[in-house]
Formats: sequence, structure tokens, C-alpha cells
Amino acid sequence: MYEEIIEKFKGKKSDKQKVIVIFWPTWAGKTAMSIDIAKYLNSEVISTDSKQVYKNMDIWTGKITAEEMQGITHHMLDILNPDKNFSVWDFKERAEPIIQKLHSENKIPLLVWWTGLYIDSLIYERDLPKVEADYELRAEMESLSNDEMYAILQEIDPKYAVELHPNNRVYVERAIEVKKLTWKSKTAFRTEKILKYDVLFLTPSGPFDSLELSSIQLKSDEYRQWLYNRINIRVGQMFEGWLEWELQWLLEQGYVFWNPGFVSIGYQEFEPYILWEQNIEEVKKMIQQHSRNYAKRQLTWFQKYLNNWDVDL
Repeated sequence: MYEEIIEKFKGKKSDKQKVIVIFWPTWAGKTAMSIDIAKYLNSEVISTDSKQVYKNMDIWTGKITAEEMQGITHHMLDILNPDKNFSVWDFKERAEPIIQKLHSENKIPLLVWWTGLYIDSLIYERDLPKVEADYELRAEMESLSNDEMYAILQEIDPKYAVELHPNNRVYVERAIEVKKLTWKSKTAFRTEKILKYDVLFLTPSGPFDSLELSSIQLKSDEYRQWLYNRINIRVGQMFEGWLEWELQWLLEQGYVFWNPGFVSIGYQEFEPYILWEQNIEEVKKMIQQHSRNYAKRQLTWFQKYLNNWDVDL
């Protein structure tokens, strides 16, 4: 399906090295597509998912299995325990050498899955704040709720706060840290977003042909309903696939809900259930709702990738 456009992309003359970005909302078919393209190109996959870096957090994150990989090498999976912090800068430092290595082997790297900031850190020319973690400050913030932390960020860095969701605790905490240590907003570290690679942006097929997909179709009720129905089904499948057992096992290993790996839709919603405040069906419905909200924000983020989408090459 993608052979023709990929061949045009490979033959396109450019002074920049090439990468392929496979993007789309959560649970929309990126895995199968990435395997097909990696096999076609004899290349490798770099995961750009902020939760799949954590070990033993497999079911909710939709982490690809060894069988699904079909022998394709995958990078940036299972590299940390769930109690370890991992910033965009940390990701960039680890992932960029992998891209360079693949280019040295005349391979086109595939950046796959979703954390928008992770993708952006690799494909755009931009500065990231090289600010060491302040663990004393982080300890002070541990007792704060997500809303309390977000209120602090709104007060000290309102310009950047509007870009984050209050429940994105790791990024809110980091933004507070950067502001308090440098007296600069995280927005001050940005350069103009210029692609540093020749990038081909691709999406999996949904109810539309992805090569003809437009921002108008993305906003259509038909597309959103298809995506939301798919999310509801996948969440149900994960509950059937031992999601609750995986969480219980992690808690038994000594991990807790405020560990960085747990700051995610799909784990946070379980805390009221563990505390006997909600039943499992209420947890499932909450995860489905939060996942639909997340997918909606992802669709908004993806508009800029579509703006760079040169189908004719």
C-alpha cells in the first residue's frame, strides 16, 4: 500500500538525511503498519512512547510483543524501572545516537507511536533546557495533587501551562523545576521549528485512505466516532487481558501510584479501585473516557504534521 510513496521519498533529492514518522492517535493501528514498512525497508523502529520506556508495564501501554515484532529490531523499549524519572532531554540523548547509527548503515529510521514531545525533540531543530533535576524541590512537590501543581505552574509560567494537561504530572513538575531554577519559561528554550531531517509523515488507515486524509476529515464526526469506538473496544480487551493483574503485580513489587511510570491514563484511574472507592466497571468507564479525551488532544497535535505532509513528494 505504501510502496509507491516510500519509493518516491527514497528517491527524493535532499541535503538532509531521511526519517519516517508513523503517527496517529492511541490504538489506531500504528504497530502493524510499522512492521510492514520496517520489513520493506530492512530498517528498525524507534519507539517514541513515554510509557513504553518502562519495564513490566506492557498491557496498558500496548507494548509490542516479541511475536508481533517479527524479528524487527525495536529501540527505546523497557529501558527503565517505573520509579525512574525520564525527561524529553533524556529521551533525546538516548535516541539520537540510534538514528545516527541507522543512517550510518544506510537505513531510514522509523519513529513510531506517540508522545508528541518525544517526536518533536528528534525531528525539529530546537533547544531543550539542560537543567539538572532538583530532587529537594521534587520531594516538596510529592505531597501536592495534580491540580495543586498545575495551579503553581499557571502562576509562575502561564504561557507554558496552557500547553499541558493538569494530569500530565511529570511534565508539569518539570516545567515548575525549570522555571524555578532558571527563571525562564520552557517556551524560552525553543527555537523556530525547522525540520532537521527530510521527514515522511505517515498514518495507518482508518475508515479513510490515509494518503488522502485531511484535517477536515480528522475533525469529522464519522472519524471521531470510529476512533472512540475503537478505543472503547481496546480498553475492554485490555481488562480481559490481565491489565488489573499487571497493576497488582507492580504494586506488590513496591512501586506506587506517584512513581513516574504510573503517571498515565490507565494506571491512575485504578487508585480509587485499590482504595475500595470505586468498582472495576467504574474504573473501565473512566479509562475509556480519559482515553477518548487524550485521543482528541492528539488529533489537535497532529495538525502540524499534516501541514508537513507532502504526498506528491
